[in-house]
Amino acid sequence: MRWVESGDVRLAVYTDGDPADPVVLLLHGYPDTHRVWDEVAARLSGGFHVVRYDVRGAGASTGPRDRRDYGLDRLMDDLRAVLDAVAGGRKVHLVGHDWGSVQGWEAAGRAGLRERLASFTSLGGPGGRHMADFARHGGRRDRLAQLARSAYIGFFLTPVLPELAWRSLVPRLLARRLRREGAPPRDGHPASTLVRDARNGLWLYRANLLLRRRRDHAGPPVIDLPVQLLDAAHDPFLTSALAGWCERWTPRLWRRGIDAGHWAQRARPDTVASMIAEFVAHVEGASPSRELRRARTGAARRAFTDRLVVVTGAGSGIGLASARAFAAHGGEVVCADVDGAAAARVAEGIRKELGGTAWAVQVDVANVDQMVDFSRNIIAEYGVPDIVLNNAGITIAGPILDHTVEHWRRTIDVNLWGVVHGCRLFGAAMVARGQGGHLVNVASLAAFAPTRLLPAYSVSKAAVKALSDVLRAELAGHGIGVSVVCPGFVSTPMAGHTTYVGTNRKDLAVRWLARRRYPAERVAAHIMRAVDRNQAVVPVNLEAEIGYALSRISPRLMRGLARLG
Repeated sequence: MRWVESGDVRLAVYTDGDPADPVVLLLHGYPDTHRVWDEVAARLSGGFHVVRYDVRGAGASTGPRDRRDYGLDRLMDDLRAVLDAVAGGRKVHLVGHDWGSVQGWEAAGRAGLRERLASFTSLGGPGGRHMADFARHGGRRDRLAQLARSAYIGFFLTPVLPELAWRSLVPRLLARRLRREGAPPRDGHPASTLVRDARNGLWLYRANLLLRRRRDHAGPPVIDLPVQLLDAAHDPFLTSALAGWCERWTPRLWRRGIDAGHWAQRARPDTVASMIAEFVAHVEGASPSRELRRARTGAARRAFTDRLVVVTGAGSGIGLASARAFAAHGGEVVCADVDGAAAARVAEGIRKELGGTAWAVQVDVANVDQMVDFSRNIIAEYGVPDIVLNNAGITIAGPILDHTVEHWRRTIDVNLWGVVHGCRLFGAAMVARGQGGHLVNVASLAAFAPTRLLPAYSVSKAAVKALSDVLRAELAGHGIGVSVVCPGFVSTPMAGHTTYVGTNRKDLAVRWLARRRYPAERVAAHIMRAVDRNQAVVPVNLEAEIGYALSRISPRLMRGLARLG
């Protein structure tokens, strides 16, 4: 720690990492101190020179003699003094949270400071002039929604009462909020100086919102810096509409979502640190990651450009068609199948015929050890998938009493356990990453229209639908969609690959599916639409739509139809 003088205040400045590395300056918000960044700073210090300081009146820093000196002009003087002391003439990568972000936007648009910044990352705080412009020109619903979230500001602007609240009730409410966000209080945050810091920091609002009478009708300035906007999905104080209002004045903007609340740097330090590191490294000259490429706003792109898609059962039928469809729309596809040669042919076709990116992997989805290795290897080599299509399946046809235990075991292992493994392993990785994703599970018309011709198959697909419903409810709060796709009769090689017991209808089934003339490519289109629209249940083709409707209108009729064969 070192002291930096700025006017009549002394700022406590803290540094970590090698001073020769690129400088990352982390600015905290209200009512925090530099300690709110502890976890992120520890993760960044291995490759960056990390600088933090307590803003005036917070933590170890002193406050101004005149409480009106919490205005942005004085805050910019503080930032300039810190840059003079620690940057050594180099440009700095600025990261701001809450009021730290408000300061960051001001610095990025202010002559004399913007030239000293290499990039800016904003988390949980809009620019002051963006906020004013949003209040004048934003959509009515968006403004009302933000007004509801900003109601506390009106209270902070009143005299005496906020000071009394911080002496009594508010610290307990803050601790409860932190626990709810997955960032429970720990040593250093909230700081032992919380009550004093909060009372001093009330003048951030009063000096900048209450005492400032000048209104800038020219609108926000154009920010000619690389800017990364980290949009916390569950921030109770900031709507996505206001956070993104900066886009029209920020030509070089990368916008990335985080499954977190207001204190994302505490709840998801790995995610936040990774995003900062990737962005800074790219600004310094490194190639952008897949996630960073996807976050670039304003760039023309196909629907699934820079999305990593894993498809099981990709060797033929719906899996093959889906792998090619995702690749044709920009996705990078992992083609997985129990038949490694078939998977390799599909991946090669994507590369040669479509000019896409694809890899082939052999895996038996029913084997938990193989699936664990498969998921770990994919994540280690290519990253966490954005979309996982659990499509692999088998069919055994014939009377239930002719099904052996092995028939049942293999059907359940592939059709149900294969989906469970894919959802559990990749779903957990998506949750840990904190940037959303989508799981697509392929069931069947048989999931809600059972038939005595396919007993084990019907049971397994009904279970897949139930699993998808449960998983969708659980993962919705993490920004992860779950869709179950239920095709009817599709013209694929499935009938020829089916195992028939008790009776042999193979030739009839093959001819029937061929005559149906419903290609797998149309199912693939439904799958991509399900991801794009986050659809829950997707019956595919006429018989599936009729079956799904009848299953909800008249289950008794469906039980009667199950007897046909």
